[in-house]
Amino acid sequence: MAEIKLEPSWLKELHDEFGKAYFAELSHFIKSEKQQGKKLYPPGNLIFAALDNCPIDKVKVVIIGQDPYHGYQQANGLCFSVTDGIPKPPSLINIFQELKKDVGIEIPETGDLLPWAKQGVLLLNATLTVEANKAGSHQNKGWEIFTDRIIEVLNAQKEHLVFMLWGGYAKKKGSRIDRSKHLVLESGHPSPLSANKGHWFGNRHFSKCNSYLVQNGIEPVKWDLNTRLSTSL
Repeated sequence: MAEIKLEPSWLKELHDEFGKAYFAELSHFIKSEKQQGKKLYPPGNLIFAALDNCPIDKVKVVIIGQDPYHGYQQANGLCFSVTDGIPKPPSLINIFQELKKDVGIEIPETGDLLPWAKQGVLLLNATLTVEANKAGSHQNKGWEIFTDRIIEVLNAQKEHLVFMLWGGYAKKKGSRIDRSKHLVLESGHPSPLSANKGHWFGNRHFSKCNSYLVQNGIEPVKWDLNTRLSTSL
């Protein structure tokens, strides 16, 4: 990868990671993939979009995904989110359906979750890149170590965060979160395979999240994307 450009508060906390052997190997792997002409998602300038749009001091909710969407123009660096105008994947549709059942918000036309990120929802994938049309192709290359560190920073430095862990992978990723000072909400994954077995719908994570935030004097998340909240929030 080229020179790392990152939101200042995250750069300060993660600077040492960029000098470690695992990250050098990860960078070499990604560079090699590109040299072989492979198409990688998301675009280079959006690899760290989750961090760039959600400085440490603003984070109040963390949603953990697995790896970016691998379809054409889908991935925008925010987990479960797609670029505006791109059809919503099944998991995202199920997220919006649960949101409607939980708090009555109509399903939006857009699948771009950037307004959530701007309010302090860190939409973090465990793996930050993927090869086109090859799900999981960049797993176990080093990204998981990097994103574990992100979770460690938040767990240690913040209080009263809400972690939403959807599916077994996310639950394992968040197993070290201090539940004495953060709220951890767990359920099945919103993918059709899990949701249709009754492990997703009815978890009411969105209302539970906001209730907890309000109880701790924190501004609740405006989940409604129909209002097209300004990205300057």
